[in-house]
Amino acid sequence: MQAAKCPKCGGTELGKGKHSGYAVIATVNKMSFGSSVEYLICTDCGYIIEGYVTNPEKFKGTF
Repeated sequence: MQAAKCPKCGGTELGKGKHSGYAVIATVNKMSFGSSVEYLICTDCGYIIEGYVTNPEKFKGTF
């Protein structure tokens, strides 16, 4: 994650967060526990700048 500032408010104080518990993205047509989702968040306005799965390899062969 390389964003330097928030595209919504221009804030430069960014943070990183993730869903916890059972909030994972599950695969389709493949047996897997899925992957956690992490986010880059503006700490000034709360805007989610980007989100991604932490284990993208689990989704190979699912399309």
